[in-house]
Amino acid sequence: MSNTLLTIDFITNEALRHLENQLTFTKHVNRDFQSKFAVPGAKNGTSIRIRKPAKLLGRSGATLSVEDLTETNTTLTLAQEGADLSFTSVEKTFSLDEYSDRVIKPAMITIANKVDVAGLALYKDVYNTVGTPGTTPNAALTYLQAGAKLDNEAAPKDDMRAAILNPLGQAYLVDAVKGLFQSSDKIANQYNSGNMGVGLGFKFSMDQNVATHTVGPLGGTPLVNGADQTGASLITDGWTAAAAARLKQGDVFTIAGVYAVNPVSGNSTGELRQFVVTADVSSDGSGNLTAAISPSIVTSGAFKTVTASPADNAAITVLGSASTVSPQMLVFHKDAFTMACVELDKVAAPECRVVKDEKLGLSIRMIRTYDYTNDKEILRCDIMYGWKAIRPEFACRVAA
Repeated sequence: MSNTLLTIDFITNEALRHLENQLTFTKHVNRDFQSKFAVPGAKNGTSIRIRKPAKLLGRSGATLSVEDLTETNTTLTLAQEGADLSFTSVEKTFSLDEYSDRVIKPAMITIANKVDVAGLALYKDVYNTVGTPGTTPNAALTYLQAGAKLDNEAAPKDDMRAAILNPLGQAYLVDAVKGLFQSSDKIANQYNSGNMGVGLGFKFSMDQNVATHTVGPLGGTPLVNGADQTGASLITDGWTAAAAARLKQGDVFTIAGVYAVNPVSGNSTGELRQFVVTADVSSDGSGNLTAAISPSIVTSGAFKTVTASPADNAAITVLGSASTVSPQMLVFHKDAFTMACVELDKVAAPECRVVKDEKLGLSIRMIRTYDYTNDKEILRCDIMYGWKAIRPEFACRVAA
């Protein structure tokens, strides 16, 4: 087929098609905020603040009890990624199909991997966790427990719940549920494709980009240092002295006597509240350590997260053994995470094309130029996007 059909329009549209096909995690998350960027007359730059839903305590009885409306927010920031390649005029003799598979597809796989990798790294913002680090789950119960975590956090019980598994996690799960009662066509699809599909309350997908977490080196017998602590940090002692990165960002732990609460009723769920460490932290020469944590310890009010603040010398238990390497699969409601992909401006290049898929909210810019010195065509591909965990309580990690 003639090379004259390899126009910049064709190349860009074909690139967007390949990009959409390669994305996995991205297809299951909230996309409501990208319209806030690049608004004519009101551009917000590369960051916007996202308001989280307000919470109220409510009242009992007929007596008026007015509450102040308190809103919280988080920031979504965009970053630019891309892939660039060149090929000789001889290589331009590819047919359309060859050009798509040998030139465009590899570039889009690279970009899609960058997007999904960045999104799946948000596991570090998620505190609810099931499973055992270092052991791949081999029973449906683990995923049902993850669903229960979402239920306890009042995540909507609808068809917007998804699960992203690594290849081994999917293999174990398909094998685990093969004997469960379900329609024969679903069993046949699992057998033929090796994919879990829809089940256990989730839309299951496999993604090789599932992030891997390494538990911190830990050490000692960690305890809470001081009663009545609240907020986004926790003062502790009892660690092995003077050790770097004693706790790693993404480590999960519980505190004896500190239970999670339902965010609507404020009643105890009967399970210890899990906290995630939000930054690497080292112990000092006396074994003291102050960890930044999420969620914040809040003991009363509409944003209550725990039944009580920890007692002095309450035991701290970190999930997983020291230095254990563990893939972090995710189950989540759509509104746990958001991804924005905005349309880049065209530039003053002879061949520049920007294509957007309104339905999926994806946009890519392609620029094609020619290096006459080396007889090479250069193709530049760019995407502008950003990720944020806006409701991390609507997600649960599945340690493997």
